[in-house]
Amino acid sequence: QVRLVESGGGLVRPGGSLKLSCAASGFIFSVFNMNWYRQNPEKEREWVASIDSTGRIIKYADLVKGRFTISRDNFKKIVSLQMNDLKPEDTAVYYCNTRDTWGQGTQVTVSS
Repeated sequence: QVRLVESGGGLVRPGGSLKLSCAASGFIFSVFNMNWYRQNPEKEREWVASIDSTGRIIKYADLVKGRFTISRDNFKKIVSLQMNDLKPEDTAVYYCNTRDTWGQGTQVTVSS
């Protein structure tokens, strides 16, 4: 069974950091590109970052470029999202994705 499980969300003050992780199982992780998306109740789900199967091609949404870093460990089957200098507008449920498979999401709340 293909499965993605996110973790690492929480409450953080503006300017703080969090690291999200997504554990994959049930498929050959090392050949799939991986993505992070986010959604808050007032907006549609938006793409945040992508990493190709090798980890060499990485892309970011303009809103997070320079603050977020996506990475992957093909041995451990984990994709991570290091989030620095967090802003209140980063508050959302963050989802891990590959093709048509989504995790359950992890809540990130940035508030003082």
